[in-house]
Amino acid sequence: MRKTTRIGIILSDKMNKTRVVGEVVKMKHKIYKKNIYYTRKYFVHDENNHSNKGDTVEIILTRPLSKKKRWNLFQIIKC
Repeated sequence: MRKTTRIGIILSDKMNKTRVVGEVVKMKHKIYKKNIYYTRKYFVHDENNHSNKGDTVEIILTRPLSKKKRWNLFQIIKC
């Protein structure tokens, strides 16, 4: 079975061992055919606090770790 992964940018690193990662989603409006951009936010577990705000990271789906955290930091793509 293949794990679900996402690529996004770290929006916040203020919490200990937790990062907020934003993924920009682009879709077309059904009627007006205009591109709409919005950001999905994920709470990500970063065990060693290696990542910083602005880094591009890959996250992987895991078991629930807390009320909002269901993602683990897989790798840092760009610092």
